Amino acid sequence: MLAKLIMAGTVGALLGAAVVAAAAPELSLRGGRFKPPTYAELGPDQKTFVDKEIAAGRTPGAGGPFNIYLRSPEMAELSRPLTDYLRFKSPMPRKLKEIATMLTARFWGGQYVWYSHRQQALDAGLSPAFISAMAAGERPANMTPEEAAVYDFTTELLSTRQVSDANFKAMVDHFGERGVVETVGTMGHFHMLTMLFVVDKYPVPAGAPDEIKAPR
Repeated sequence: MLAKLIMAGTVGALLGAAVVAAAAPELSLRGGRFKPPTYAELGPDQKTFVDKEIAAGRTPGAGGPFNIYLRSPEMAELSRPLTDYLRFKSPMPRKLKEIATMLTARFWGGQYVWYSHRQQALDAGLSPAFISAMAAGERPANMTPEEAAVYDFTTELLSTRQVSDANFKAMVDHFGERGVVETVGTMGHFHMLTMLFVVDKYPVPAGAPDEIKAPR
């Protein structure tokens, strides 16, 4: 009888462990210095963050900053509304935001951010020649007035840490003072994100265009 009870308890424990393992989500994360954890390795606050993301339909994947953000779930949650606004809801056309984003990534030699936004920039309407010129540190040819305003403003701010009256006026004329503030906000977001990827030594997928490697 005792043996049967022990056997039943053992089987129950194994079944319980199997249920828990089956319920645990598979985290197919990628990282460099920040080692990607399994779900079982997460702390309570990290599990809460992951569970919220999954419930919202944002299943953690190999690409992007999710593995990095796991180190500070609170920061990730607080930054999400601002990130979503700047990237997807602010009124400036998407391709112009990509100019500011990619120039900021290049400033840091942020190969992963450059890689991940290269296709987004193409999808948004920037030409391959425009992107290649930015990668080479050259002023793109045949820019529209709006493209030139964002390019010149961003480039000057990154290279001199100042903005001339002429470049400030061009931005205000095309996008208003709101556009100036939100462009700087977008740059600030991608300064943070690119630095995090650089610190992590986040891997770039094999075969990715290797256009920038170090700050210039």
